[in-house]
Amino acid sequence: MKQAMIFAAGMGTRLKPLTDFMPKALVEVGGRPLLYHIVMKLKAAGFERIVVNVHHFADMIERYVEENDSFGMDIRFSDERDNLLDTGGGIRKALPLFDAGSPILIHNVDILSNVDLSAFYEMSNNNDATLLVSRRKTKRYLLFDDRMSLRGWTNVETGEVKMSKEYAAVDAGDLSMLAFSGIHVINPSALSSCLDEMPERFGVIDFYLKWCGKHDFKGFVKEDLNLLDVGKLDTVDRADRFLSDLYSIKNIN
Repeated sequence: MKQAMIFAAGMGTRLKPLTDFMPKALVEVGGRPLLYHIVMKLKAAGFERIVVNVHHFADMIERYVEENDSFGMDIRFSDERDNLLDTGGGIRKALPLFDAGSPILIHNVDILSNVDLSAFYEMSNNNDATLLVSRRKTKRYLLFDDRMSLRGWTNVETGEVKMSKEYAAVDAGDLSMLAFSGIHVINPSALSSCLDEMPERFGVIDFYLKWCGKHDFKGFVKEDLNLLDVGKLDTVDRADRFLSDLYSIKNIN
């Protein structure tokens, strides 16, 4: 079974005042909510089951999906109304809603891209986790060795570096700095016990950094990545043009 999780529980504070009245997942770009674009991209890629975690205006998200008959898919909700669990805690809470024997593609609701999700999912099947990365400029980078195994994280603006304890002696300057896309695949059968050892609320990057010395978390570089993080008000207007360009390229091809 091809299955995916969409992170839609966040407060969307960078999109205020829009998110004072609706969840980030229902902010419209290209005439449709962000959630619609991600769900339909997953459906076109052959995914059968989607779990959406909900917290901020959770009822609105659930009603939107129900009114659209779940878009003809098996869409389930992981309810975080009482306690927002961050990305890592959100994955762990959602695990019982998935088929334990199949990998899970994780996708932020506010990420638009030209990624072939089916191809990325299939090539990630044999890894404990695979993180889609690129060489785009940002403030925060994941650090990989020459085998594309995750070893650490850095913020180039503050100079902060985090390394897994097993590789604390490695010079971060000897590693490749790559930007995370917000799209990754995890193998729940390999990682469920590690997830159980984490605190109630935790970020998935903290999880990856804690366990990358014991599990081989791979990075996959998409050289032609075209990605837009619709996380701020100025990107909402840009998203209309971004989607128009993506659809035009698909029609040409």
